[in-house]
Amino acid sequence: MNKYLAIFTGTADSDAGVAFRNLSEEERTEKVQAGMQAWSDWMMSNHAHVIDNGGPLSVTKLVNREGISDSHNTMSAYVIIEAENHAAAAQLFAEHPHFMIFPGDGVEVMEIVAMPG
Repeated sequence: MNKYLAIFTGTADSDAGVAFRNLSEEERTEKVQAGMQAWSDWMMSNHAHVIDNGGPLSVTKLVNREGISDSHNTMSAYVIIEAENHAAAAQLFAEHPHFMIFPGDGVEVMEIVAMPG
């Protein structure tokens, strides 16, 4: 089995994020509850593949030759899974609540390869 890093993407400024924020407080609360239940169900039904439950991601700092600065990206959460191949890993996220219920953009799935040498 190969390991894969799944990065959940989305921003509050996306069309889906704006629409989500424009819901009434009651509608938003209902969606959050439904989304959290669906996410929990996804984790339970895929527990055999999940290596690291991951979690939400917060503010970003960029570190480079110029030093350290505030940065911004679309990464909002992560999970690490195992699967037979890349296609099978990606398929685990088809219709995920991150973008089916929550206003997420998608899930980027990439193989974690062995360090060279």
